[in-house]
Amino acid sequence: MPVSALTGSRLRERRVALGLRQADLAATAGISASYLNLIEHNRRRISENLLEQLAQALGQPVAMFQEGVGGAVLEGLRAAAAEVPGAEVDRIEDFAGRYPGWAGVVTSLQQRAAGLQRALEAMNDRMSHDPHLSASLHEVLSAVSSVRSTAAILADTEDIEPEWRARFHRNLHQDSERLALGAEALVSYLDTAGQADEQGIASPQEEVEAWLAAADWRVLDDGAGLASGAARAMARDLAAVMRADAAALPDQAFAQALDEIGPDPARLAARFGVDELAAFRRIALRPQAEVGLVVCDASGTLTFRKPVAGFALPRFGAACPLWPLFAALGQPMRPIETVIETAGPQGRRFLVRAFCRLRFPGGFRGPELREAAMLILPDHARTGEALAVGSTCRVCQRLQCPARREPSILTA
Repeated sequence: MPVSALTGSRLRERRVALGLRQADLAATAGISASYLNLIEHNRRRISENLLEQLAQALGQPVAMFQEGVGGAVLEGLRAAAAEVPGAEVDRIEDFAGRYPGWAGVVTSLQQRAAGLQRALEAMNDRMSHDPHLSASLHEVLSAVSSVRSTAAILADTEDIEPEWRARFHRNLHQDSERLALGAEALVSYLDTAGQADEQGIASPQEEVEAWLAAADWRVLDDGAGLASGAARAMARDLAAVMRADAAALPDQAFAQALDEIGPDPARLAARFGVDELAAFRRIALRPQAEVGLVVCDASGTLTFRKPVAGFALPRFGAACPLWPLFAALGQPMRPIETVIETAGPQGRRFLVRAFCRLRFPGGFRGPELREAAMLILPDHARTGEALAVGSTCRVCQRLQCPARREPSILTA
């Protein structure tokens, strides 16, 4: 693993945290204090052997000082910078490398704020367009008006005949019961329908993806615990597909084939006699599999997203048009394999395999449907050419990209 540009800074922070003097650490590693000072200020490169000695003296694994900042953290900070003008976006990586804890806090707060904003927008939209909520609110308001009107008559009229007074009391009791039932139903509806919004989930697709992520991408049921009916319907469909995949590619046989062939969807599909997209799903949707998966339809809309560390997937808006996923749409039934690299000095590399399947559910006279999938596998070789891609144009720092659709929040 290559040494990070911030290795020296991390060595210094660890030394200070342990209360070690520069001269003592330098003596332990067999170098001069002045040379260690240059290393700690990132003015001298450090050999791997020397880094191992320093890491051992500081009681930390070498990887702690080698690894660059995760792509997902950088993307989160850029998204936060988009909301607050004036942030020094050109120093994001330096900030994240020096203060990873604070970087996590900023990213978490930005995600929380964005989630609350989406929840507010979703609730406002629900207030305007949800017929069930509208009817529930109308029932509660109607009952309140009726109770208030009846109570006002009883309070303001002294000479009401006993028969009419008993009738008003009966109406008041019935309207009060109606109000209590209506309010209970409304609270129950808001509690269940609002669960997804409180988590920053704005669509059934996001709700299903969050449900799968919590279950380590295993379908345990047909979505009985999901809040919205649309999400439960999507979960049922997905569960049926995944059960069919598991039946066609049994766990033990598939694991053995995966060890022999590797994560090659085309060869795995040929061995088991299934379509390639089934192999894509089985490779990615395994417990603890460090593999990302993105699926889109012919319009380029992302219909399924399973992220992988270091490769941020957009939740809103269009994805990077340079993704091989979209190239596969124009080359149906042809496997595509390439190495991609995310933006930034510490950009991560991934091996990507994409494929587009054609379907004709209506026969010769029906429409042609295209569905493309892209596997995202960590590339440990780190050699050769790589295709430079981003997450989405809005937070991509490749300002001169020929495929750019909109200005980036980042400055040159």
